[in-house]
Amino acid sequence: MSRQRRSGGQGRGVRRSTPRNMESRLRAHALSYPEAHEDFPWGERVVKVRGKVFLFMGKPDGGGLGLSVKLPGSASLALGLPFASPTAYGLGKSGWVTARFGARETPPLELLERWIDESYRAVAPRRLVKALDADRPRRATSSPSPPRAR
Repeated sequence: MSRQRRSGGQGRGVRRSTPRNMESRLRAHALSYPEAHEDFPWGERVVKVRGKVFLFMGKPDGGGLGLSVKLPGSASLALGLPFASPTAYGLGKSGWVTARFGARETPPLELLERWIDESYRAVAPRRLVKALDADRPRRATSSPSPPRAR
């Protein structure tokens, strides 16, 4: 039997959100961007574009879900959330934010997908961001491209 919960004695199953399927959904979302690819430096899963990391995915102690993204436009707002903190190793100073969720917590997936979008747009070359905007309709979850320093 698949991992579905039966509801109300009716034959239809209701898929239960687990950290594993949430991680899979966020991973698939990140890999849907132009030239995005997965890598495993330091034994951790990351998603890169043109050799630059835009998503770190980790597993907090005790299970659950953890990720880090670069949020140049919304880091200050993100850091006001109880599950967010500046990313370690000095990355927080550059707008990187880490979100951690316990094994029994339900992460706000749409918010995390918007963060992945913002992070990709902050890290990817401008040409890829322009191609992203031209090739597919802008997602309701996407945020505007943040200004890039020269």
